[in-house]
This record gives sequence, C-alpha cells and structure tokens, in this order.
Amino acid sequence: MNVKKLLKAAQKPSKIAKKLHDFYRGKIEVLPKCRIKDLNDFSVWYTPGVASPCRQIQKEPKFVYDYTNKWNSVAVITDGSRILGLGDIGPEAGLPVMEGKALIFKYLGGVDAYPICLGTKDKDKFISTVKLLQPSFGGINLEDIEQPKCFPILTQLRQECRIPVWHDDQQGTALVTLAGLINALKVVGKKISRVKIVLVGAGAANICIARLLMLYGATPGRIIMLDSKGTLHKGRKELKASYKEKWEMCTRTNRENLVGWIPEALENADVLIALSKSGPGVIRKEWISKMAKKSIVFACANPVPEIWPWEAKEAGAAVVATGRSDFSNQVNNSLGFPGVFRGTLDVRAYTITDEMCIEAANELSKCIKESNLSPKRILPTMDDWEVYPRVAAAVGSKAVKQKIARKKMSKNKIYQTAKEIIFRSRAITKTMMKKGFIKSSKIHL
Repeated sequence: MNVKKLLKAAQKPSKIAKKLHDFYRGKIEVLPKCRIKDLNDFSVWYTPGVASPCRQIQKEPKFVYDYTNKWNSVAVITDGSRILGLGDIGPEAGLPVMEGKALIFKYLGGVDAYPICLGTKDKDKFISTVKLLQPSFGGINLEDIEQPKCFPILTQLRQECRIPVWHDDQQGTALVTLAGLINALKVVGKKISRVKIVLVGAGAANICIARLLMLYGATPGRIIMLDSKGTLHKGRKELKASYKEKWEMCTRTNRENLVGWIPEALENADVLIALSKSGPGVIRKEWISKMAKKSIVFACANPVPEIWPWEAKEAGAAVVATGRSDFSNQVNNSLGFPGVFRGTLDVRAYTITDEMCIEAANELSKCIKESNLSPKRILPTMDDWEVYPRVAAAVGSKAVKQKIARKKMSKNKIYQTAKEIIFRSRAITKTMMKKGFIKSSKIHL
C-alpha cells in the first residue's frame, strides 16, 4: 500500500479548491425558467399582468405554490457558528459551504436552494428571522449551527413553522448513517438489536443518530456515547441542567454504566460511529484492534476522518466508511437531503418526520442489491442519480400515509415527477457546459 500516494490524493481537493472558487466566483446563479421571446413578455411576467396571480394568491394563499417557485424553493440557513470541521468562522466564511449545499440541492435533487448566512448568533433572533422568511420558501434547511442551541432552534421551528424545517447535520447525517449501517451489518452478518455501538462525539449529529438507531431497533443499553470528557453515563449529573440532550443519552444508553474513554468503550464493540474532530489520530489503530471480530468503523469527521481508512483496515475492521468521496463507502448527507426535500416538496408536506427519515434510510439501503453488497460497497454513490427519485418517492409516500401532505400522490407518481425534475436539472447543467456558458477550467481533480 502506497500511503504517500493515498495521502497526496486525499489532500488534493483542498489544494485546488481556492483556485477553482476564484475562477468561477461563486457556484450558483439565478436563471429564468419562463419564455422570453421579446421584451413584450415582461408585461405578463411583471406589470401589469402579474397583478392577476397576485390577487388570486391574496384571495386563496394556497395558489402561491401554483403561481410561483415557492413549491421548489428551499433556504439553506446558517449563522456560521459551526462550519464543517472549521468551527465558528462566521457567516461570510460559511457562504462557500452554503453555496456548495445549494449546488448539490439543484444538481442532485432539482431543488432551487438559496444560501442565507445570518449575521447573528442569538438563538431567538435566528428563530424569528427564519419564521419571517416563510412566505418565500417551500422548506428550510438549517446548516452548521453550533450545539446545544441547534436543538431548541430545530424543535421550535418545526413546531411553529407552516413549512418543513430540517437540520441536515442532525436528520440528514442520521438517515444516511443508518442506511450505511443497515447494509454494513448485512455484510458482516450481524443484527442491529444485538450489536454494541460506540458513538465517539456527542454533538448534534451523533445524538440524532443515536435516537434514529434506537427508533430503528438498536438496543439502547448496548449504545455507548462519548464526549470530550469521556463516556456518557448516569453519573454525569452536571449535564442534567446544562445539556438535556446529552443527559437524555446518559439515562437511555450505556446499560453497564461504563466510566472511561474511547479505548475502554471500544473493547468488544461491533460498531464505531465517530463524528468528533478532524483527524487523523483521533482514533488509534490499537483501539480498533480491540473491537469484536467483523467490526464496522464509520470515521466521518470532515475534512479528515478520525482514522485513515487503511489504518482501520490494518487494525482488523471488516467494513470502513468515511465522510469523503475519495474513499470507498462515503457516508455523506448528500445521499439523503436532495431526495428527502424533493419528495417533501412534491407532496407539499407540512414537516419531515422521523418516520420519513427511516423510510428514506431503508430505501437508500435498498439501492444496492444484497448480492452486490461488499465491504467496499455498502452505499450507492452520488453518481447513482436514480437514488434520488427513489428516496423522494419513499419520503413523499410516507408523508401521504401519515396525512401530513397537502397533495395526495401515488408513490409511482412521486417517483416519476422527481425523476423528470432531477433529469432536467442535470441536463441543463451539462448543456451549459457543452455550450460554453459554464466555462471550462484547466484545473482538474
């Protein structure tokens, strides 16, 4: 194994990113979707003709979904307080990430997403601002908000908004992780109810992952979570008042009440899910070697995993996944949120429930036939574009069954609708590249 070559390949995206961002001066733009034969058309699209749909919407607000792009619009909102693995770098510095999210929304889900970076870290101001933006959007994607305030922000907005609100660092990460684990367990021949699961990191992602795993069938007592001070257990009384989400994990998980650090927690563990701080070296090879036979390691910190995948393999792990696209088994939110929002928007769901997330995870796991599963292939990749209409159909049909959809559509109709929208979006991008409207750069991966 040529470690130097692997390291060089892993570091290349970061080295060329600044040049490419400067070349394109942003990753998204707004383009018209209506006909413009000549300037006379503006009498229809703007004044005086536009008054007609305005009056209709005033009489019956539901028509805003028919006469405007609200039905397909999502706001990607952050305060810049926890950007990827970079931390609190501010809203301006977070804008390239939000633009990247919007790009993925459009290319993989056909969703028109708009990056909005708020100049406040005040929880109440953040919530009130999001609520004020509702008339313009069909959904809200919260992104990169520090803990613990991300929890009450999501909870309050889900309760008080008329449109679906989703926190991708919580729900998106959780559903894709669950999908990957479903298939990884099939590869090693283990059942989720019987495995010991160690979660390194007690942030928004892992707390939501733990909740979803338990809802899916993992045994709470066989889950151990760790934060920077060690395992979460019933003796961590300081968390009771200061951090209720962590305290919930203290009371629900760790049946043996293990007190210790990562090495002790990983002894005889079947699964490691790490979403802590950027590595390498956060997780050590000798700790992996103490896990159970046929162990599963998800080292998903960005931009660098807690342990390099080849090191985890050398230590005995049977299945290894990371959050990166340049290694096998990428566990990345991008496999989930484009399809989830596509299905949610198409049926005009009021919210995105945990059951919709589990439905998405199940469908995502089924996108690879069991006969094709292997230690190096537990999830589809973003290149498998038909994954997204399938996830959309699963999510949308579940919303219809739960009676939280404004539009009743069959699963097949949701699938066909999503497929057409996503195909169109990808085709437009490819055509613009072919015609030179998106310039080609000499810089390549």
